[in-house]
Amino acid sequence: QVQLVESGGGLVQAGGSLRLSCVASGLTFRHYDMGWFRQALGKEREFVARINWSGDVTSYRDSVKGRFTISRDNRASTVYLQMNSLKPEDTAVYYCAARLDSYGEYNYWGQGTQVTVSS
Repeated sequence: QVQLVESGGGLVQAGGSLRLSCVASGLTFRHYDMGWFRQALGKEREFVARINWSGDVTSYRDSVKGRFTISRDNRASTVYLQMNSLKPEDTAVYYCAARLDSYGEYNYWGQGTQVTVSS
């Protein structure tokens, strides 16, 4: 059974930082692309960042470039999202996801972790 478990969310003031973690189990982690998505209240889920299986290719949505960094530790089956210079508009539930095909749909999703940025 595949499980993705996020942690690290919380309440932070604007300009602060948080580091999200997502631990995967039940799959061969090093074979999977990993992504972070978020969904704000009343809005659709949106892509935030992704990292390829080896960690040498990353991409970000424009609004987080230069502030967020995605990374992974294949030995620990964990993907991270370092979030700096947080803004109130970053407030959302953040989800990690895994996909076997770099150009396909994400196969597995975590349950999410809440990030709230106060102004």
